[in-house]
Amino acid sequence: MSAFADSAFRRLLDVTVAGVLLVVLSPLLAGLSLLVRATSPGRALFRQTRIGRHGRPFVLLKLRTMRADAARMGPAITAGADPRITPLGARLRRAKLDELPQLWNVLRGDMSLVGPRPELPQYVARYTPAQRAVLLTRPGLTDPASLAWADEAAMLATFADPHRAYAQVVLPRKLALSLAYLERRTVWTDLALVTRTAAHVARSALPAVFRRAPAGATIRPVSLAAPASRASTRSRRRRDTGERAGRRLPAGSR
Repeated sequence: MSAFADSAFRRLLDVTVAGVLLVVLSPLLAGLSLLVRATSPGRALFRQTRIGRHGRPFVLLKLRTMRADAARMGPAITAGADPRITPLGARLRRAKLDELPQLWNVLRGDMSLVGPRPELPQYVARYTPAQRAVLLTRPGLTDPASLAWADEAAMLATFADPHRAYAQVVLPRKLALSLAYLERRTVWTDLALVTRTAAHVARSALPAVFRRAPAGATIRPVSLAAPASRASTRSRRRRDTGERAGRRLPAGSR
């Protein structure tokens, strides 16, 4: 497949998948938007300028997971249990449901299903000439770096300066993974990544009751019989004692 045909097919796939998902998930998105509005003051959608293909800025959409005044209260990077994150927002982030509005960015052409995650302008300004190669393609909802750093916030919480750690440690490693993937990328590897990401999101979104039991754990069967009354329990104990007494062996037979 030529480079042009590969790009055209990938764009067709982006539009088809994003369009279908937006229609199918519209009730879920509407319900989550109402919950965001009902549980904390502010708009349901969070808008932020990111850098897209060829260095062009665009407005990225997310469900709001932080306080409306979060930008004035701290840095753009969140680490660990950031107090700016709302209780509902923490659940949305854990399940990656806050990213769903970016399907609209995919449909518009700002993003692709698969590609390097779009960064803030201040971080893109630090890119080396080699790292700027990620700007030759559309940013995406997912890529190998996104899966490898799925617990990024928890990892950043281990650093004294999360902002500096992201810029100097995490971001260069993510860019290296993204660049390595772009060198061997095909439509089929993109489809495989979308499948892996969907499986990861499904595992994150499942309630704990449906999660797999830990290896080696023993699941005991639960009796559905009604519990015996105290009187019947005492009667059964006396009967069992009498039967054991009647079965005693004669003296000298031991």
